[in-house]
Amino acid sequence: MNSRLGKYSLAIGAIALMMAGCGGKKEETPEATAPAAGAPAGKTVDPATAGEVTGSVKLDGAAPKMKAISIAAEPACAKARTAPLTSEEVVTGDGGALANVVVYVSSGLDGYSFPTPSTPVKFEQQGCQYHPHVAGMMVAQNVSVINSDQTTHNIHPIPMQNREWNESQPPGAAPIEKSFARDEVAIPVKCNVHPWMKAYMAVLPNPYFQVTGTDGKFDLKGLPPGTYTIVAWHELYKTDPQTITIGAKESKAVTFTFKAAAPAGD
Repeated sequence: MNSRLGKYSLAIGAIALMMAGCGGKKEETPEATAPAAGAPAGKTVDPATAGEVTGSVKLDGAAPKMKAISIAAEPACAKARTAPLTSEEVVTGDGGALANVVVYVSSGLDGYSFPTPSTPVKFEQQGCQYHPHVAGMMVAQNVSVINSDQTTHNIHPIPMQNREWNESQPPGAAPIEKSFARDEVAIPVKCNVHPWMKAYMAVLPNPYFQVTGTDGKFDLKGLPPGTYTIVAWHELYKTDPQTITIGAKESKAVTFTFKAAAPAGD
């Protein structure tokens, strides 16, 4: 019996010594060994071998007529405008060129690291309308919200993957500086004071994106050689992504076509 008790005591003592030893030096956590903030996390693009993907975006079919919006209830905005306000869901140019489409690289850049732009994206409220209607930015890049109207606005992005915020901005107030921590295409933005005000913010993890103008064109420059999935996003219409491979210093063109919705009754 005494022999068993002695062995038990020795075992307890050994465990106690092991616990004391573990407590003497704290094991480093992943956070303690992580690279300093701002340090490169991956490969960088070699400009000597970079190529590009260019192209255009078109609407197949007749564009719907945009509705006129009455802003008589807000005299300050009505006075500031030089043209009537219309909705901006579908804006086209010559030959069906489609504006306000976000064209971006969605895959093919694994292992690369891209610096966050230091210049904020300008997002202005003028004439009770958002300018631009679709704004593109990188993850963590600041967006500078400006109120150029003589009335109070309320900026309210409604993301699914990012933190929602909602702030009032009176006339003459300083710009509101915000950023988004995760990529998301695209975040609806509204004004709680003026319900007709609508826009979108597209947040991308890389710099290879562009929002089309009324010419429908885009140019994704500086891409390293590789195979990429290119996506074209529009707030109303959908089209399939395209896969494209480019070599060193190579330029390739793609066209995205959105099918216009059939008029009611067709």
